[in-house]
Amino acid sequence: MRFDAIVVGAGFSGMYMLHRLRGLGLSVRVFEAGDGVGGTWYWNRYPGARCDVESMEYSFSFDRELEQEWEWSERYASQPEILRYAEHVADRFDLRRDITFGTRVTGAAYDEADHLWRVETDGGERVAARWLITAVGCLSAARVPDFPGASTFGGASLHTGRWPHEGVDFSGLRVAVIGTGSSGIQSIPVIADQAEHVTVFQRTPNFSVPAHNRPLTPEYQNQVKADYPDLRRQMRESMTGLLGAAGTVPALEVTQEERTREFEARWARGGIPFLGAFTDIAVDPRANELAAEFVRGKIREIVSDARTAELLMPRDHPIGSKRICVDTGYFATYNRPDVTLVDVRSDPIEEITPTGVRTAAAHHEVDVIVYATGFDAMTGPLLRLGITGRGGLSLKRKWEAGPRTYLGLMSAGFPNLFTITGPGSPSVLSNMIVSIEQHVDWIADCVAWLHERGVTAIDADPQAEKNWTAHVDEVSRFTLYPQANSWYMGANIPGKPRVFMPYVGGVGAYRLKCDQVAADGYEGFLLSS
Repeated sequence: MRFDAIVVGAGFSGMYMLHRLRGLGLSVRVFEAGDGVGGTWYWNRYPGARCDVESMEYSFSFDRELEQEWEWSERYASQPEILRYAEHVADRFDLRRDITFGTRVTGAAYDEADHLWRVETDGGERVAARWLITAVGCLSAARVPDFPGASTFGGASLHTGRWPHEGVDFSGLRVAVIGTGSSGIQSIPVIADQAEHVTVFQRTPNFSVPAHNRPLTPEYQNQVKADYPDLRRQMRESMTGLLGAAGTVPALEVTQEERTREFEARWARGGIPFLGAFTDIAVDPRANELAAEFVRGKIREIVSDARTAELLMPRDHPIGSKRICVDTGYFATYNRPDVTLVDVRSDPIEEITPTGVRTAAAHHEVDVIVYATGFDAMTGPLLRLGITGRGGLSLKRKWEAGPRTYLGLMSAGFPNLFTITGPGSPSVLSNMIVSIEQHVDWIADCVAWLHERGVTAIDADPQAEKNWTAHVDEVSRFTLYPQANSWYMGANIPGKPRVFMPYVGGVGAYRLKCDQVAADGYEGFLLSS
């Protein structure tokens, strides 16, 4: 069976891509591994799962009626509410009829003679299309560490990114949570409210700021909706796609009193905009340490046990160089007598036993193990698709030393293959919805432009790709990001190349670059009829 376009993934990017391609009059088939829409918000159903971008900003802007009709209940929407929103979008635009659910793409090979992508699925389907667009998300390839003895554990083993849809009742259970990244920080307080005892195994403490979540009043929502055109413009032109994030002065050029006042105001407001308090936090180690020490001071204030507080204070990476977490009561959870923190740097996990977790110093008896161990970020979901381009070159082989793309949209040697929020674009350093809409619109406009001119194939120019990849690396080195062993760098996956993958130059600047490339007849791309 042949289509004009095949889209892989039915999260927010895949749904909007389908909508735009349909608007061009193209035949489209979407393949989705889950049994419903939502992507990240379909899979990540762990307790406390919540967006770290405010609801009114983490929403589609492409349809005026959609953004006016949907009512958000909280400042930071929970997973169930975001999933309901995704389902509403699917219903409103009748998207499901072009989506094949419960189906994984297992291979995609470029047919050079016919300028077609030939795609295979785990259901045995073989289909072809001129355009192949990956909308697989940046954080969808779950990573479970290969601890010795893991398969012998007699209780339930759960990963936050693949949570049972029916939920889990922790009442009366002893629970181990391995990992203190975003999903661990969100889930631990909720699990602790249910469980008999929670033992947290922490390798790396993470910086986290309070969400100060609250219900949204109708008056507030109406005000934002009335101002949406201007607010959306501000988001698109900003560094991160967020409102209220950017400070205007360096931390090192104001007094200590002024710094403290601004940090306190940002802490009281809550959320990711804390990092935007001053212009030099991401680039100057001295300014960064001032922000980091402010957060450490808050941890000291919140956590009553001094030793536990010290273990929770990050000291091995600049604040913001790993994605900062946004929490509800995380640090205060360690004041509970039924929560224990184990530092696995000084007391490493040696094995999983049938009844618990053995570290170098002790054996911890537990009934359930929760792996909050994150993902093979950005490249992992793409490399699992089995993509093969010109001359039989696999994407996995091409990227064996790290991803190489032009604008994060295409990789040379893989014609007509577009990637939404791929490595080399702002993606995970931004409000994902803003970046998703920008990429989808650019791809749809490009496809329309090519169709009008009878162009059958577009590919990234190898030199343009080389220059852009070097630029992404160069810009990252002006910042403190590469100093952290983060998933931005692939450091959480053994053997993965240590390359800073997202583009740190900013959402606004990146958009201008993409728009200019298109205005110049898709400069840096090779076109063929």
